[in-house]
Amino acid sequence: MFQSNQFHNTLDNMAQNTSNSDIPPNREDELDSGNKSGSENQDGASGEDQEPSAKKKRYHRHTQHQIQEMEAFFKECPHPDDKQRKELSRELGLEPLQVKFWFQNKRTQMKTQTERHENTQLRTENDKLRAENMRYREALSNAVCPNCGGPTAMGEMSFDEHHLRLENARLREEIDRISGIAAKYVGKPMVNYPNLSPSLPPRPLELGANGGYGGHPAGIRGGDIYGGDGDLVRSISGPSEADKPMIIELAVAAMEELIGMAQMGEPLWLTTPDGTKIVLNEDEYIRSFPRGIGPKPNGFKCEASRETTVVIMNHVNLVEILMDVNQWSTVFSGIVSRAMTLEVLSTGVAGNYNGALQVMTAELQVPSPLVPTRESYFVRYCKQHVDGTWAVVDVSLDNLRPNPSARCRRRPSGCLIQEMPNGYSRVTWVEHVEVDDRGVHNLYKQLVSSGHAFGAKRWVATLGRQCERLASAMATNIPTGEVGVITNREGRKSMLKLAERMVISFCAGVSASTAHTWTTLQSGTGADDVRVMTRKSVDDPGRPPGIVLSAATSFWLPVPPRRVFDFLRDENSRNKWDILSNGGAVQEMAHIANGQETGNCVSLLRVNSANSSQSNMLILQESCMDSTGSFVIYAPVDIVAMNVVLNGGDPEYVALLPSGFAILPDGTTTHGSGIGETGPGGSLLTVAFQILVDSAPTARLSLGSVATVNNLIACTVERIKVSLSPEIQD
Repeated sequence: MFQSNQFHNTLDNMAQNTSNSDIPPNREDELDSGNKSGSENQDGASGEDQEPSAKKKRYHRHTQHQIQEMEAFFKECPHPDDKQRKELSRELGLEPLQVKFWFQNKRTQMKTQTERHENTQLRTENDKLRAENMRYREALSNAVCPNCGGPTAMGEMSFDEHHLRLENARLREEIDRISGIAAKYVGKPMVNYPNLSPSLPPRPLELGANGGYGGHPAGIRGGDIYGGDGDLVRSISGPSEADKPMIIELAVAAMEELIGMAQMGEPLWLTTPDGTKIVLNEDEYIRSFPRGIGPKPNGFKCEASRETTVVIMNHVNLVEILMDVNQWSTVFSGIVSRAMTLEVLSTGVAGNYNGALQVMTAELQVPSPLVPTRESYFVRYCKQHVDGTWAVVDVSLDNLRPNPSARCRRRPSGCLIQEMPNGYSRVTWVEHVEVDDRGVHNLYKQLVSSGHAFGAKRWVATLGRQCERLASAMATNIPTGEVGVITNREGRKSMLKLAERMVISFCAGVSASTAHTWTTLQSGTGADDVRVMTRKSVDDPGRPPGIVLSAATSFWLPVPPRRVFDFLRDENSRNKWDILSNGGAVQEMAHIANGQETGNCVSLLRVNSANSSQSNMLILQESCMDSTGSFVIYAPVDIVAMNVVLNGGDPEYVALLPSGFAILPDGTTTHGSGIGETGPGGSLLTVAFQILVDSAPTARLSLGSVATVNNLIACTVERIKVSLSPEIQD
């Protein structure tokens, strides 16, 4: 927590340093024309370009048509570039400088209105807090002794009074911090409000039973979701008091950079010769954003990408997901292997996340043991802008705490969220990192270097798919005519939550992360090697007790990713590769569709095997695909437990050991490396199994068990290659 006077002095110094430094001014402050209204401008150049004269200045009043056209353009683009201003001036019969001044004045006007509104909200909030504090004081002044019924003696302090004083001290620091943050980005002097207690209501997104997305409690998400330690994450402590003013300054500058990166075109972003993607002009970036986190470290490569999409979720829920570490890491479980909020510097103002600041750490992954994970220590800052657009930005804090072993750092990255009709949102995502990728296996080099492994396209594709999945879980108008469709709403939610946990567990056992509860027994470096890990499962209702082995390997197939996905998810072709089904026919009993894509669904399968021991077993499977990759993940489940789930029961007590496949494009296709392509590009296929080798957690692991799992992987890979051999030969 900041001490009040220290925070005042820090912000005052920051303001002076900013004004006296070589930091370039904002666009809105470049020209001194903000004292004229948005509908009236001086002809010709600004006052700085004219000689002093006693003559009366001539003013040009814009026509109603000109104002309406510029107002409409302002809603779409409040910061037009030179080309846009010239084109607009030709259309309206104005000088480019007149258009430029009009937009500057309009931005100043909007900023003033926003400042006035935010200050009004702060005053209202402070009035409420002052009234609440007065009620506390009155209650304490009228306190009675619980033993004799008389007034409490002076100098004695009850437990409740002591608790209230501690709470007031904490809340006083909180309101100081909120005022400081608000002063930073609305430009008003910070005011002390002693003895005020902000009462911000909890803001759970009702997507799970426990307030978190999928019902997981808030906190660390990753290996510890099943009882892990998350050693690497926990080894990073929160920022010191001296670091916090620097973090605030860095976050505000990062927000400005993100807005520019998201809205600017050429020459900052250049289109590739084939017209399939845009790339960052690094020289122009350095000129446009001289402030930042310093030069690129030696040996690091730049990865920068930008994507825009429309998702079926309102902006409020999207902001909730991004600012809640548990929801964020669950929605993006295929990318985020673990995440943790180290400290919350500000919870935001006016009861929402506007102005929220969080210091976080996260580990990002590709579902393959051949690609090292990327760990980042960063601050996340959320702000609502004048036009109603929300922005969430991350920027690395490695400069505050240098780590010689760090292989990745995030320059300002994040997204802009614009509200659209009917509960939709337009999301513009910017991903900008500098990374040492020398640990990536040659098999994945092209995919990673293209930016598709960790880039903006993968983030927005995952977000769009997960939004469709959530809409499916909340749907009420389920068609009843199709056979096997689960129409019970509570049953659908329970089954989707169970499948969600299965996918998270699968990803935790596939990536190259070392922070999970697995112990690596065998880790190869070649494409044909199998990585084997073990874990003891004790008192975990979501996993059978005993010793569990996880084995994973990745290899290349000269077959388009879409074809591999369709082959693996189809129950009719399952007996061609699934050794554990013993060649029995597989029949789909029920399913839940997730979105418009046919292959995106959660299915319940029955294996019609002659083996009587498997007669009470079913297979839960989730298949999901987007433009950047796909999964086919499954786990055997008990039929009695699934009946409970289908009737809306708690899925957390269903034991799961997931296995399955992660399918990625190899990066050689000419149209964006998308998984939907059917051209010459191949597939990068990861096969992974989790198997219970002994039901006694205290048993010793035998080498024979490891050999058996290795053979299972090898046989499955061979069967897949043989089944797709006609296409491989073609």
